[in-house]
Amino acid sequence: MIDKIALTLAIIGGLNWGGVGLFGFDLVAFLFGGSASVMSRIVYCLVGLAAVWCISLLFRNVQEPVERHAS
Repeated sequence: MIDKIALTLAIIGGLNWGGVGLFGFDLVAFLFGGSASVMSRIVYCLVGLAAVWCISLLFRNVQEPVERHAS
C-alpha cells in the first residue's frame, strides 16, 4: 500500500515538474497559494519523500504470486 501511495505522489510530482518545464506553470503553487506557502512546501516534501521511497522499488526483488486456476 505504501508503495502505491509513494508511486502516486512521485507521478504527481513528475507531472507537476513537466508542467513547470513545458508551460512554466506550477500546479501545486497555483492550488496552494504560491510555492512558498506552508501547504505547497508540505506537498513538495511529501513528493520528495515519496521519490526517496520509490528508489527502494528499484532494488527489491519481489515476485508477484502466480495465480493457479483449477482445471
